[in-house]
Amino acid sequence: MKEIAQIRKLSLWIFILPLFAINFCLYISINYHIFENTIFVVDQIGRSGFTIPYLDGSISISRASRTYPQFLIFKPSMILTGILLIFYWNYNNHLMCHLKKTENLKYKFRIFGILSAVFLIIHSIFLGIKFDIQIYKLFRRVVLLLFIIFEIVAQGMLVYHLYKIKNILLGITNKKILYLKIFLVSVLGLVAVLSLPILIAKGNTHFKHGLEWNYFVGVIAFYLLTFFFWRRTT
Repeated sequence: MKEIAQIRKLSLWIFILPLFAINFCLYISINYHIFENTIFVVDQIGRSGFTIPYLDGSISISRASRTYPQFLIFKPSMILTGILLIFYWNYNNHLMCHLKKTENLKYKFRIFGILSAVFLIIHSIFLGIKFDIQIYKLFRRVVLLLFIIFEIVAQGMLVYHLYKIKNILLGITNKKILYLKIFLVSVLGLVAVLSLPILIAKGNTHFKHGLEWNYFVGVIAFYLLTFFFWRRTT
């Protein structure tokens, strides 16, 4: 099944590309002095002292990536990730149709997955663009929130369908990874619900930033697990 080979390739890139982008942007923010006296002088807003935001939450992903020159890395990487996600969810839909013998059926996980990818692309395009309009700020927050919600819903739905046909998949999948995917999606959903009151309230900035970094890695870790879930096929 060619879909499996394509899904494995896509999932690996969907994990590596954004992970590299956010951490390289962080590296530039921390080591901004390296770029002094070059055409890549780091904007003041994008500068930071030494930090491990996964632990201390001293800087947000947005601040580390929305200014020059970081956005030259972040924006193309996230837009490309969004495009790869669209292909990923389409291939999963084709594969599920093949496995369940339901030709041309549009599964809901495909719809939610593609919409999450579209919201990621929109968010990436508008990141760093300033308009002193309250509704614009609200628009950006809503787009980011919809990306997260639709992504988790899509992941949950896909895992649910895979679990239902797990006996059919014997020999071409790793059953232990399936349970890891179920655990991961459950944790992501639970964390999202439990942290909502804190995210809505004012303050707790460092907690919010730390959660942002770790949560994003958790979301893309789903795709790393996908790579190991499917066995190589010929």
